[in-house]
Amino acid sequence: MNKVLGIKLKNFRCHEDFTLNCEELTTLIIGENGSGKTSLLEAIYLALRGKSFKGVDREIQQRGADFYRAEILLSESQKVIIRFDGAKKSFEIDGKKSLRLPKKNRYPVVLFEPDDLYLVGSSPSRRRDYFDEFFKQIDDAYGVTLSKYTKALRQRNDLLKQEIVGADDLFSWNVMLAHYGTEVFHRRVENLVKINNYLTDNYRNIAKNLDSCSLKYLGDKELSENKYIEILSRNFERDRALGYTSYGIHRDDFEFIFNDESANGSASRGEVRSIILALKFIEAQILEKELLKKPVVLLDDIFSELDNSRQKHLIGNFKDYQMIVTSTSALDGIDGEIVRL
Repeated sequence: MNKVLGIKLKNFRCHEDFTLNCEELTTLIIGENGSGKTSLLEAIYLALRGKSFKGVDREIQQRGADFYRAEILLSESQKVIIRFDGAKKSFEIDGKKSLRLPKKNRYPVVLFEPDDLYLVGSSPSRRRDYFDEFFKQIDDAYGVTLSKYTKALRQRNDLLKQEIVGADDLFSWNVMLAHYGTEVFHRRVENLVKINNYLTDNYRNIAKNLDSCSLKYLGDKELSENKYIEILSRNFERDRALGYTSYGIHRDDFEFIFNDESANGSASRGEVRSIILALKFIEAQILEKELLKKPVVLLDDIFSELDNSRQKHLIGNFKDYQMIVTSTSALDGIDGEIVRL
């Protein structure tokens, strides 16, 4: 199990020059809103996953600075150094440099933000982003295929915005979207099955009742490459008028089901929070099972959104993982290093 042992930041958001030592099990970072707590988690995520969960490099670089630098010390005799010089970012791992974090050096992370608690009632794009990020961690091929789909979609949409474009101009892009989109669709469905195998039991463990919950994929139920191409071709005039591609897996959604009804509207606020907690615990379980690595758990100011019972479940279920927690105040039940900003 790789663990985060230390962080050094230079010109990283509000941190001009900052050092933090982390405990191997739990580190609690306490500070007021705006003190830079989330930025510390962002630096860890960047070192373990190769990208930020909040913004682009120019936003990370402190205003007025020429660069930013983040150095993350890991337990497996590894040091990850991220540099951004105002134009490009580089990663250095034990003296070896690259423009991207190598796949072999990526490490699983469970990130829990307050916005995740509103996932049930959020927009379809927010849910797609959430599950896409999770699926990319457990399935490298998913991330590669989704990236190819997104690039093809962007090219098709650019053509649709041109004044003169014919259906034949889009055919090759239709074929690519159909091929990659169908593969993404099937992988999404397969991964939802994995989640649903655990969801109700995890929920009942939190809620202490016999309610049931599951995830449902909202998309074309009988998707095939030929059907995909046929619909894209049929929609040409409509898409040209709209200026974008109106059909495809980039518009699909994930629905939370609670006792055989849509959770958005039928589940109470507390029940929704229990569903999301169950989902987060499943993330850790599946990541560990699929990758044979215990993920690092980053909890960003989430405890103020949960009652005491759910706080205890959160701590209890993640007790065997390294937790790095941010909060505006001290928390009961968390043992470990306490850092005040």
